Amino acid sequence: MIALSLAEIADIVGGQPHDIPDPAVTVSGPVVIDSREVKQGSLFAAFAGERVDGHDYAARAVEAGAAAVLATRPVGVPAIVVDDVVAALGALARSVVERLGSTVVALTGSAGKTSTKDLIAQLLERKGPTVYPAGNLNNEIGLPLTALRATAETQHLVLEMGARYIGDIRYLTGLVPPRVGLVLNVGSAHIGEFGGKEQIAQAKGEMVESLPEDGVAVLNADDPLVRAMSSRTKARVVLFGEAADADVRGEDVRLTADGRPAFRLHTPTGCSDVTMRLYGEHHVSNALAAAAVAHELGLSADEIAVALSEAGTLSRWRMEVTERPDGVTFVNDAYNANPESMKAALRALVAMGKGRRTWAVLGQMAELGDASLAEHDAVGRLAVRLNVSKLVAVGGREASWLQLGAYNEGSWGEESVLVSDAQAAVDLLRRELRPGDVVLVKASRSVGLEQVVTALLENATEGEVAGR
Repeated sequence: MIALSLAEIADIVGGQPHDIPDPAVTVSGPVVIDSREVKQGSLFAAFAGERVDGHDYAARAVEAGAAAVLATRPVGVPAIVVDDVVAALGALARSVVERLGSTVVALTGSAGKTSTKDLIAQLLERKGPTVYPAGNLNNEIGLPLTALRATAETQHLVLEMGARYIGDIRYLTGLVPPRVGLVLNVGSAHIGEFGGKEQIAQAKGEMVESLPEDGVAVLNADDPLVRAMSSRTKARVVLFGEAADADVRGEDVRLTADGRPAFRLHTPTGCSDVTMRLYGEHHVSNALAAAAVAHELGLSADEIAVALSEAGTLSRWRMEVTERPDGVTFVNDAYNANPESMKAALRALVAMGKGRRTWAVLGQMAELGDASLAEHDAVGRLAVRLNVSKLVAVGGREASWLQLGAYNEGSWGEESVLVSDAQAAVDLLRRELRPGDVVLVKASRSVGLEQVVTALLENATEGEVAGR
């Protein structure tokens, strides 16, 4: 963070200093919410959660080097006391970003946000210092924490914005207003909370409504609900996709023999060929979105193509590919799941596994509401239609819907199986995996299916992580 005195911070957030001997002491380190991440000069933001109260760790944070604590009550060490730590973080983030000349790029969408954010970051880093979220810090806490990592040298600030309810993105763009706003897609993620795709589109469109007249709205030309958002913004609109009228488009889209996407990139200033290191055709849309943002910020078609061809994954458990010494390949995409990303991952598995046995180890897709049964059933059926060799459905009711969909689609019998939990899946795979098999593991984060990959790799002595 840019250096600010405790007195300045108190003024920005409307807080009261407590136990601060010298208000001129500066915060120059990162703002953190975990006392284990404190560095010299940090500001420790104390949150009272359901199980852990950060105020209990205030003294430990100061002992570790924090200049002060942002808290809702005095804690016996230097602190700035506020009514609401979340609101205070947001106010501090906005003030810091306003002092900088960084170009703020924000993105949202039902699927692919984190992967696209990682691509944008790797493209823009070629132009200058770029700050972007670690993982998917995309809510009212994570976004300010990311923004507060910006310094005077930061040229680009890339922010991911998530939403569970209408108004969430409006709030986030109010904290750190973007100049470039990207909407990837409107899918089924969180449809249980929103109630339908039209409501999701309403929420995602708050991104482009926030843009200034001299801003840029980057919209998916291949998604009708996103394309229609062009009427909701006063900013200039740039379309990306495979549609013929897209300003930044991909042509001759194909997969390599091992499942990596390749295409011809067209921009308003030139064309170039891209062959990605990532796996799965769904990354084409992510790459075109990132290319559109990068082109707007000054990269040429050739520069973009080289960067996309070299880009890897920056976030864990997102199509993370690891090969065991015996030749079994694991695709760990266990960070999250929704119907669109689940189907894309299955297609990527099949493309990667040509001539090999393929396993889909799948669990619950959360927050689908009344659509849950139909969506899980559809994923199970798709696994059959794609000729996935084995489906292992992990968990309870939703997993049973996956397995039943597969059984009803193809009368798979022993090719689809329901197991109770991650350990049961591990036990099954240990018995039945053969050298050369390809295993996809995917579910919503709450299921914790990354444990399956961890357990099956823990005895490996060597291996290669691809796509990094």
